[in-house]
Amino acid sequence: MEEITIKIGDGGRLAFIYSDAVADLLTLGRATVARASHVEPTPFGDGTVGWGAVMVADGVFLGPFRTRAEALAAETAHLQRTQGL
Repeated sequence: MEEITIKIGDGGRLAFIYSDAVADLLTLGRATVARASHVEPTPFGDGTVGWGAVMVADGVFLGPFRTRAEALAAETAHLQRTQGL
């Protein structure tokens, strides 16, 4: 089962990493979904292509990783570490 962290801010504002498991929360009121990163193909120094994530909030580049799943996992870990999500 997926672990979900929901951060409650001023005025009851909720912040969380979106997944299908939390989709129903979007129906409870006005919602804004914002992109946290851009996960894109990224070249390795040896000419092969992997995956990287550019974090929108702080401009940090994560990667390159061999698989897209690894880049997404790094993105999630970065958000958990830096945003408390």
